[in-house]
Parts: sequence; structure tokens; C-alpha cells
Amino acid sequence: MPISSPWRTAASIVLLAAVVTAPTGARAGAAEKDTRVDIDIRAGLAAVGDVAIGVNHAIWDSQLGTPAVSGLLKDAGVTMVRYPGGSYADIYHWRDHTAPGGYVAPNTDFDTFMAGARATGAEPMIIANYGTGTAQEAADWVRYANITKGYDATYWTIGNENYGNGHYGSNWEADEHADKSPKEYAAHVVAYSQAMKAVDPSIKVGAVLTMPGNWPDAIVGPGDQGSWNQEVLSRAGSAIDFVDVHWYPGGATPAEALTKPAQITDAVHLLRRQIDRYAGANAARIGISMTETNVDVGRNTQPGALYLADVYSGLLAQGVFTVHWWNVHNGLGTVSTIAGQTDYGDYGLLSSGNCNADNSVCQPPLNTPFAPYHALSLIGSFAQPGDRFVAAGTDDPLVSAHAVRKADGDVAVLLINKDPDAAHTVSLAHHGYTPSAGTPTVATFTNGADAVTTARTGSGTEQTLAPYSITLVTLDTAATAAAPPAPAQPSATVTDRTATISWPSAGANLKYEVYRQNGGAAELLGETTGTSLTARNLDPGRRYTINVVARDGAGRISPPSPPLTFTTATPGGSSCTVEFRNTNDWGNGYVGQIDITNNGPAVSGWTLAFTWPTGWQSLNSGWNATWTESARTVRVTSDTALASGATTGAGFVGSYSGPNVPPSVFTLNGTVCTSV
Repeated sequence: MPISSPWRTAASIVLLAAVVTAPTGARAGAAEKDTRVDIDIRAGLAAVGDVAIGVNHAIWDSQLGTPAVSGLLKDAGVTMVRYPGGSYADIYHWRDHTAPGGYVAPNTDFDTFMAGARATGAEPMIIANYGTGTAQEAADWVRYANITKGYDATYWTIGNENYGNGHYGSNWEADEHADKSPKEYAAHVVAYSQAMKAVDPSIKVGAVLTMPGNWPDAIVGPGDQGSWNQEVLSRAGSAIDFVDVHWYPGGATPAEALTKPAQITDAVHLLRRQIDRYAGANAARIGISMTETNVDVGRNTQPGALYLADVYSGLLAQGVFTVHWWNVHNGLGTVSTIAGQTDYGDYGLLSSGNCNADNSVCQPPLNTPFAPYHALSLIGSFAQPGDRFVAAGTDDPLVSAHAVRKADGDVAVLLINKDPDAAHTVSLAHHGYTPSAGTPTVATFTNGADAVTTARTGSGTEQTLAPYSITLVTLDTAATAAAPPAPAQPSATVTDRTATISWPSAGANLKYEVYRQNGGAAELLGETTGTSLTARNLDPGRRYTINVVARDGAGRISPPSPPLTFTTATPGGSSCTVEFRNTNDWGNGYVGQIDITNNGPAVSGWTLAFTWPTGWQSLNSGWNATWTESARTVRVTSDTALASGATTGAGFVGSYSGPNVPPSVFTLNGTVCTSV
């Protein structure tokens, strides 16, 4: 993103500078028993790794690596720190510790950073200079870090937001290469990776991609054969170990910003699908890191805290191996009042202690934690290495829920009340386990508080959430002695209506149960004493996520298998065939083309129907037929006859404000078509 010297103040292509207020329309009054939260330990999501909780450090931050900051980050549970800081990475030269055109604070060199990382107990994520550097410079950095100094720095990314180099129009990222295409970037990623791994084969190298639904996702630049992600993965997939994305989803108000985490599951699914489609035979080994995220409003007040808790949990649950907040310090921005609290427009977790030009507004003292820091500390307690996320869901859009099964068998539930005005009393419904009858330990961070409070309160089945709060409930559960081991990764073979799910044996004399994830309460698809099960009566073209659990003769249940996500097919040999194509995309809209072939008898007129997969997709206009839209259902109607074997086409302009999941199921005159 753009560099604003010395502090970075831009986090999206378009900045929102208006003073904002608390969201309107929320319910006021006393706590309402209107929210149900389901938690199901049989529906497993991703495991928490050793570097899950990350933050950014920057060479223009005079507090980088200081004992005070390292201590605060350690207390928050940070396990990864990123260096040398966003767009500065593409102008930074590590050997002489310079960033031509930018500001470098004293005592921020690489060794100082590593000392701070070690004091924090965190692994480094290092950005090699692509914009103004070379593969040799990066290889020399690996040699210095891991051979000369023995730092054992594993994770290295090649550049930062390099799609912002002007190739697509917007130009904030330094790039001295004459060719600024993704093809050129991919070629250098391969060269960097080879040079760096020649020094230390154990390192992991990452390439910069863009998050699906964010600019310039799906845009094909001049002279390119595909989008940035497609070109980079196709050409450099065999040379990388992970991809690195950023996410600043925006939102003009706090209420809008707090709806954005709902996009995570679809965005990560689309990114994983891009990796699998374009990165080659070993694409499954490629991980995903999210090394920058933040909000446009309420950055250092409660909306930022609520967003952080929701986004870290959502991304980690979907298998992103590390999530990083931008930034440790950033500095004073546009000052406003959010939900009764002064917001300094600061992307930092900690106060920079600075003032505006006339000293009329000053931040709190240096290193005072802002609200997102306290949210981060709750995440550090909630999601620890060895824990596994499990399914959790709510029936209230103003309350989010996430859950993990701890390594010791206990269950932790993170509850986020996005209502700025009303408390909510939630009922907790437990599936696959029974919490102890004792009063649970509850940690809470409320609007305007300067610390997290911890107490034993409520029960394992009911908790009251303060307005605009984050609540972490830790539930003791009875240990199950000698439970069966978790089944290994399942696989599936699908048709339009069935999925045959198989898995390796987890031992003798076991029964297996297959569960479909469905919010926070999983649905039992079937059980068997074998190692394969066919689920029937599925919907065509639908995405399913399942887990397998094992149960022994005493009724003891295993942990769930790793999740398996698959999409059913559309029927083969249907009386109609539909081909859907995105022919021109500009980042928040596109031209779509639908070609329809009639494989059956001639018809005198026809109606094609499909449903948008998400709520942030819509129809703008269409041609060659009559287009109508009702909620998420689109109907395309024509009085024109369609002969047997004939093909006709219709086009439209669509809009999207999140990951653009393409529709995959179409009906012609009520019959489900074959999609190609």
C-alpha cells in the first residue's frame, strides 16, 4: 500500500477521511435472551500452529525491539513478527540498513529486530526486497541470518503488495523492473527462491498474491494471460512454500466494517481453489499467510478490537497459518469519536504518543495499548499452539462465535457482541461433549476499558455479553480416558447427488460417524464400521465440509478428522448444458456470459435461473433476454424458440463487494443443467 512518510496512513485504494459515528439502528435496553450459540467438537476445523498470532514491525518505528514493546507483545501471545514493514520492504537494503526515499529510525536494524523477536518468543517473517533489490541480496540476507548469526529464520516473502507497482494503474509499491507484469514478478520469485534455498534449503519462501474479492483480483492486465494470482501461481508455484495476502475490506461505518469477517470462508476457499488449480501437482503443500489486516473506521477503538478478534479467529479456523495486524505503532490520523471513545485514526496496536501539528490533539502516552491490543491478548489466550478450531455458530448477526478444543480437552468459546447499545444473553448449546457444572472462567474486554477482566461468572450454558464486547469463556470438560485416535484425512469421490467418503482405518473394533458441518451443530450423514460411506440426496453444485469421527465399543468418541471440503457435480447428460464465463473484470464488477445449449426437445421459450452464492453479489443489467433479480435469485427469460441441439447466449453486468464466488448451478425451465 502507499507509503506516507514516516507513518503509513493508507490501507486501501480509496481512503475514508470522514468523521464517523457509532452504528445506528442497534437495539437499546437490557440484555435479551435472543441469541443461541452452538458449539460442536465433532466438526473440526484447522489446528493452531506455532506462528499463528502475528504483528508487523517497521524500520521507521523507534520502538522496534525495545524491551517495553517486546514485553507487551509477549504478554499478548504474539508468536510471529514481520519485518521490515509493508511497502518499506521494497526499498529496504538490509546490509547497510537504508531505505532510500523513506525514513529509518535509529536502532531498528535486523539484529535489533531479531533480538526483539527472541525476547517476544516469536518467529520472524522477513520480506526480501523485490522492488529495488536482487536475488543475490536476498540470498546474502539468508546467509547472514541463518549461517552467520544462527537465527534460524524460516519464513521469507518476496516483496510486498507488488501488484501495486502500476501494472494495473494504481502505483504505490516501488518497482524498478522495466517489466512490471505478474509474469516478470513470478520469474524473479523463482530466481529468488533458488538463490535463497541454495544457501539454506530449510527456509520457506512465499509469493505475494491478492485476496479474492480485493483489487486487483480477477483483473487481467495488458499483455497478461491471466490475473495476477493465476500468472504467479502458474509460473512460480513449484518454487514457493506459501502465498502471502493482505486484507483491508473497508466499510464506511463500524457496523459495515464488522460485517466483513463473514466473507472469510468464501475468500479463503477461492484462494485455496486458485492455488490448487494453478500451482501444479504439489499445490497442497502451499500454505497461506495473512500478513496485513485492519479497518478503515474505529482503528484503535472498539470496532477495531471486535474486527481483530473476529478476523484472526475466522482466518485461523480456515487454515491460514499466521495472521498479522498492521501495525505495532503507526501514528496519529484523523480523529473522531466512535461509540463514545476518542479514536485517533491510528493503525497501531500501541500509542505512538504523538500530537497533531498544533498540539491540539495528542495521543495517550507512548506504548499505551489501544483496544485492538487487548483483543489480540484475548486471541493469544484463546488460540494456542496445539488447539484445534471446532464449529461454532449463532442465530444473531450481531453476535459472532468461535470455538477451539484445547490440547487438554477443554473447550474455549470466543463471543463477540457487535451491538454498541445492547447487552445480549446467549444460550450455549454443546454438541459432542458436556461441560462441567462448575462456573466457567470468563475473560471480557468491554468498550472503553483499559484492560481485560477475568472472573468466574455465568454458566456453561448461559452467558451475558456486554454491549460492544469480546468474551472468552473457558469450559472445563471431563477427560475421556483412552479415546480412539482421530481418523486421518478423508477423501471423496462425488457425483451430482452423492459423495463417497473414504478414510484410513483408525484401529480395530471402531464405528465411524461422518458429520457435515452446518453452522455450530453438525449434521450426521451416516455411520459405518467400514472405512467408506456414501452420502446421498446431496444438492448438485453445492459445497460441503465434513469430518469423520471414530467411536469405540464403550461409546468414547475420537477427535474429528481434519476437515474435507468438496463440491458436488452437476448432472451429466442433462437436457441442457450451461457454460458461465467472466469475460472482463474490473475489481468490483464484471461482464458475464452465459451460453445455453438445449440437449432435449425444442422449446418455444425458456427461463434460465440461478442463485448468487453470496449476499454481496448482484445484477446490474443484462441483454439478449429479460433479466430479473429477486433477493439472490436471478431469472433470465426469452420468448425465442430454442431448437434441439441449438445454443443461445445472454450476457450481463454483475457487481460484487466481497469474494466473487461464481454461480455453478443453473436450471432451464426447471431442469438442472450440466455446467461446463
